[in-house]
Amino acid sequence: SFIGEESVAAGEGSILTDNPTWIIDPIDGTTNFVHRFPFVAVSIGFVVKKKIEFGIVYSCVEDKMYTARKGKGAFCNGQKLQVSGQEDITKSLLVTELGSNRDPEAIKIILSNMERLLSIPIHG
Repeated sequence: SFIGEESVAAGEGSILTDNPTWIIDPIDGTTNFVHRFPFVAVSIGFVVKKKIEFGIVYSCVEDKMYTARKGKGAFCNGQKLQVSGQEDITKSLLVTELGSNRDPEAIKIILSNMERLLSIPIHG
């Protein structure tokens, strides 16, 4: 099976089943792309029985290929990635994205989440 983000965004329905399924977003970061903001990628995932098996993200502008496979780790251009060893949240950097949904109920949820995030004593 195939699920394409652009078709779902256009209103086509999709149901994730137990069948092996490719999930593809050919322009991940469509809003960035439209505004010529250089963070755009091609994202591909492969799911079996509703569980991700592997994913690939190609960051076009940076020419970086991110890959990850269940139980095998994550890589960037073939080099293994690992999470930071930082355990003190006050020395951590928080990055978030607000999404594009501007429905009043969605805005309430976004603002509530932002309030919770901003109360964390993060570095930046």
